[in-house]
Amino acid sequence: MSVETDSHGRLYLSSELRQKYGEKFHIVEYEDRLELVPIDEDPLQAVREAAGDAFEGESIEELRERAREQAKEDAEAGFERGKRTAEGGNE
Repeated sequence: MSVETDSHGRLYLSSELRQKYGEKFHIVEYEDRLELVPIDEDPLQAVREAAGDAFEGESIEELRERAREQAKEDAEAGFERGKRTAEGGNE
């Protein structure tokens, strides 16, 4: 399928494509092409469906707190590795 932009740079998708993929897209730019990636109307629900029951029963706030804790642990571990390397120790 080919489409062309209009004089304002807009792309028009057929109603069949919009019904199938939605009306919002991320545009991903590569060196040699662009890619349209559909944005789910409920991104959190899409993540929950993709992850299965891994987050079952956890609130958004609980997930955020867990992510913050993991990020802090990862940062501290990276800091310690860097410190050891700077001191001439092995990684």
